[in-house]
Amino acid sequence: MGVSHWLLASVLFLPLSVTAQGCSVSNSNPSVPENNNPGYVVTTISVEPGFTVIIDPSSPDGNYFTIQGSELQLNRSVDYETDTVLLVTLTCEKSAVESYSLPIIVTIINLNDNSPVFKETSLTRVIAEDTKVNATIVAREDVSASDADLDIIYYKLDSTVQNTSDYFAIKGVNNPEIYLLKALNYDKFNFTTLLLYAMDNTEGMNVIIHTATATVNIIIEQADTRPPWFLPCTFIDTDRSICISSTYTGRVNMSEMSTEPLTLEPGPIYAIDPDYILNEKIVYSIVGGNADNVFSVDADTGNLTMNRVAASPNSYLLQVMATQVNNKQKYSIANVEIQVINKSDHAPYFESRIYAGTVSVGLDPRSFVFQAGDSSSPLMIAALDDDFPNKLNPNIEYYIRNNTNFIATKDGLILTNVMLHSPETAIMEAVAKDTVSLQEGSTVVTVEITAAKAETSTSDKIYTAQDMGILGGILAALLLIALVFLGVMIYKQYGKTVKFLINKKFSKDFPGSYDNQAYRQDEHPDLSANKQESTEYVNVTKIQQPSLFLTPSSEQEIHGLPQTSPASTIISDQKVEEEEEEEEEKVEEDTKHEKEVKSILKTDRNEGDPGYKAVWFKTDVDPSGENVEVINDNADYDDDSDQDLRENEKEEEDYKDDHHRDPGMFLASDSSSFQAAVNMSTRDDSDA
Repeated sequence: MGVSHWLLASVLFLPLSVTAQGCSVSNSNPSVPENNNPGYVVTTISVEPGFTVIIDPSSPDGNYFTIQGSELQLNRSVDYETDTVLLVTLTCEKSAVESYSLPIIVTIINLNDNSPVFKETSLTRVIAEDTKVNATIVAREDVSASDADLDIIYYKLDSTVQNTSDYFAIKGVNNPEIYLLKALNYDKFNFTTLLLYAMDNTEGMNVIIHTATATVNIIIEQADTRPPWFLPCTFIDTDRSICISSTYTGRVNMSEMSTEPLTLEPGPIYAIDPDYILNEKIVYSIVGGNADNVFSVDADTGNLTMNRVAASPNSYLLQVMATQVNNKQKYSIANVEIQVINKSDHAPYFESRIYAGTVSVGLDPRSFVFQAGDSSSPLMIAALDDDFPNKLNPNIEYYIRNNTNFIATKDGLILTNVMLHSPETAIMEAVAKDTVSLQEGSTVVTVEITAAKAETSTSDKIYTAQDMGILGGILAALLLIALVFLGVMIYKQYGKTVKFLINKKFSKDFPGSYDNQAYRQDEHPDLSANKQESTEYVNVTKIQQPSLFLTPSSEQEIHGLPQTSPASTIISDQKVEEEEEEEEEKVEEDTKHEKEVKSILKTDRNEGDPGYKAVWFKTDVDPSGENVEVINDNADYDDDSDQDLRENEKEEEDYKDDHHRDPGMFLASDSSSFQAAVNMSTRDDSDA
């Protein structure tokens, strides 16, 4: 029952405890939750002696209440959605003359006891495949829910079909409008069911939530979204929405026109409309590569034919376009390669109609099949072609047509393609194909698959080029190691000799590097007895004394020495000869079995030794002049033997050591060297 606004406004300002003449209530404005049980106590009544309390029959909602003793109770359940406020008046009477009224306003408390309600619990929408993304699928007013409790409604969208929920969404948690989130693909799915949930509260702890559900069926209609596909083609994406075709290939004979449609690989020119429900009509045309208009294509079937002969050996690369009749913007282009070849009059053929081989089970794939009866020779097939002088066509390739357990190599060898597990007899067809003329010939191959052998003979081992390369590398490494080892041994055994020979060769090329250099004329003319005599001077010994052994004072003394006489020079040379003889004795003890060292500075003669050479001083020369040799400046260094050269080097080293021990006995400077020279001449008896 409704209550007027002025009455509600007047009673809302009444105090909680209202007192009338003779009676009162504890709460004149109580609150009662809806869905209460009958007998619910609204308030308590206090009555003074002599007074009685009754419910005024004229009260708007008096029939909801009853008085039980001192309690005002509800005699029925109340509903907030029906009555929000109840008004009752109590009357206090003492006698028929004295009567007082006590009004009471009861407020009904709303509880969440109702679920949301959709106007339609099942909807169906039909949309096109090419519907734009973000387009509205179901309007808001068609899927909005209401709640009798006037609660805020929350929405959630889900799908019953797997992998389709990502394509649709609602505008917001409080806005149930459904829109397209992702582009559709008719080939992927063309129907789905969406579930829209309406809730009167959000999820949480100890929260009562009432939910309503609406079903939305989405039907997708195919649209003309894709251009034609040339077949066969390969998909390049997981959605299978893009398919790329391969190049068509064919052959024509030079100077010969074919009246039949050309045979192409992997098949004839053919295109389809991938929107197969629509299946729009497709027409074909050549749009490029058709020089001299040699070829033409049938607009309806796609068959390629010739208009005239091909006069040149050049290949043709044609571009063939497939276009939808209803929409020329939906098109695709395929490449067609036509090779111009010389006419082939004969197809490949096999001389043997059947080849027999054998192989064992358990071998790895790509193992050889051997000839039947000869386990050491691999089975090989060979086709001939009468178009070639030697019947060997280099363009032939082999393959096995009806058995996947075996393969044929380009050279015609038969190999296993898988590991064979059980003995049996395999019969297959081997084909030889001319890759230029596309002609083929075939033969039969039977392979007896036998049980595995206990032991495999070493002669059955087939070494590949890779095995040979590895073996060659190992042998090369071993040879290198052997050469290095041999070089080390030779160096240890003959290293010193090799060094000596190298030094000797160097000394021959550069004789100035030795201390005993080319002989020069004597710088002391006063030693000559007669200036007019035919005199030859020999440079006996050139001693280079480093400046390390000379102090400045000693150097001055040397330069200040008076010019020596010939006799003193000869005496000095004799002393040098004596020292050299002592050194020779020491060398003989050191070298043991080496050849005796002979000094070139001697005062005696040895005529018994024909290989003996010596330098004679003028004062001691035999008047007869026999067996006297004069060493000139152009002396041949090669006359000395290797042994003599080593002895001379030893003498020079000892000689230098003597200089180090007694530097005062020899004269040297940084810019010059001391020379002991004697006038050696061959005189006649008259001169003597």
